[in-house]
Amino acid sequence: MTESPRAPARIAVVDDNAALRESLSWLLESVGLTPLPYPDGEAFLDAGPEAHDLVLLDVRMPGLSGLQVQQRLVERGDTSPVIFMTGHGDVPMAVTALKAGAFDFVEKPFNHQQLIDLVQQALAEHGRRRRERERLDALRERFDALRPKEREILVLVAEGLTSRAIADRLDISAKTVEIYRLRAMKALGAANLAELVRMVTALGLVPPLPDA
Repeated sequence: MTESPRAPARIAVVDDNAALRESLSWLLESVGLTPLPYPDGEAFLDAGPEAHDLVLLDVRMPGLSGLQVQQRLVERGDTSPVIFMTGHGDVPMAVTALKAGAFDFVEKPFNHQQLIDLVQQALAEHGRRRRERERLDALRERFDALRPKEREILVLVAEGLTSRAIADRLDISAKTVEIYRLRAMKALGAANLAELVRMVTALGLVPPLPDA
């Protein structure tokens, strides 16, 4: 069964300048993206987080500023990447936005190809992070479905204990430890011990190894 093609990414364009909104909408459409223009931050926020995949956000606007809109997005848990569009002299504000989690910023007037490249980079990075979150959620679901003893043994294995040490700690036989470990590894889809350790570490159940 073939996968359905993904719909074009939806790009919110939030700027009070009508001519700029129209120009950016044309540019985005020319590369197969779907523009969603908004004249101010309030109208954009009213659309809801499910309406867009990325936000092109002006820093200075009547009503809510771009930084205030970004803060509202953070408060409601919207993880869509934000690229700020700044005028001359707004770089300090853009740096503040980056510290608050924005993907990047571009100065007006900007090069169209530069902007498109930045949008594509942000969409690719956001997609990678979304897939990583989905994989981690699926892994956590499989881990939670294990028996309590299996979960306990996997954590001890990831901490570096041998089967004999785990057996002594849990007052069971080393053979039983091995049976539980192999069964749990199969349920998680871990092909080997190194993969198991990475999985348990990704779940935050053991601290990551220090950088070499």
